[in-house]
Amino acid sequence: MKRLVRVAFLLVALGFGAWVVARQWEEILAGFARLSWRALALSLVAVVAALGGGMMTWRALLADLGSPLPFRPAARVFFVGQLGKYIPGSLWPVLAQMEMGRELGVPRSRSAAAFFLTLPVQLGSGLVISGVTLLAALPGSAARYAWAFLLIPVLAVAFEPKVINAVLGFGLRKLRREPLERPLTRGGVLTALGWALLGWTAYGLHLAAIIHEFGPSGASMVLFSIGVFALSWCLGIMTFVVPAGAGVREAAMVAVLAPVLDRGSAIAVALCSRIVIIIGDLVCAGAAGLSARRAVDPQRDPDPGKAV
Repeated sequence: MKRLVRVAFLLVALGFGAWVVARQWEEILAGFARLSWRALALSLVAVVAALGGGMMTWRALLADLGSPLPFRPAARVFFVGQLGKYIPGSLWPVLAQMEMGRELGVPRSRSAAAFFLTLPVQLGSGLVISGVTLLAALPGSAARYAWAFLLIPVLAVAFEPKVINAVLGFGLRKLRREPLERPLTRGGVLTALGWALLGWTAYGLHLAAIIHEFGPSGASMVLFSIGVFALSWCLGIMTFVVPAGAGVREAAMVAVLAPVLDRGSAIAVALCSRIVIIIGDLVCAGAAGLSARRAVDPQRDPDPGKAV
């Protein structure tokens, strides 16, 4: 029964992912026609690295809460669960991660806490790195979205472990759930933030590889790409009513790219970026699923030293 539910979840997620692609198929083909295989390969490698940074962010938070998972099982739970972001609604990824995590001995409440903590960590780190890189590369390019940076002080306060633990405790009491066995620590938050910043950097390199095919290049363009991607992704994270922020991120990316690209090229870049990320999601989920099948369940392995 569990296998049937998991297969159904994957089919639905893939179906919505295909729908996102099919809606703008002609524009996507036109954009990819301008990309070289080298640029596409570099972009995909950078996306896989960025997705890995996201997984490590979540894994660091989960470990700090008391459930350290070996790399391969953690990757399977995270990447397969993340396919749920293509289904309308914001709860599918966390529900999938809760169920798969439970099979590895992770309490559902702990999985949910790690998932919901990952979002503000990514949002806060993304706003910080976008503000710094856009200011350094091209001042004024993000003026239209200056309101978003007002969240940084709020998130800075929220990153204080005492605040986070109090909020988590309140939420669990309201849901009539048992409190978390281990509170979040400052070291765990900083580790997660470090992985998130590395992830944003890799995403920027992915976008820079695509933009290079449309003309602009150089060190300043790499910085600009990091800022453009982080800011547009953060705006997508703020929109929970569409699959994976579909449309919101692309619209913001086109607007922020306006100083360096014409509108047609900016749209092509945004669409190519989205498709490469969808391919990256599928690659990571498939690779993690195949790899985890060979790994021994750490909860059943009599020799924990064998788990990797």
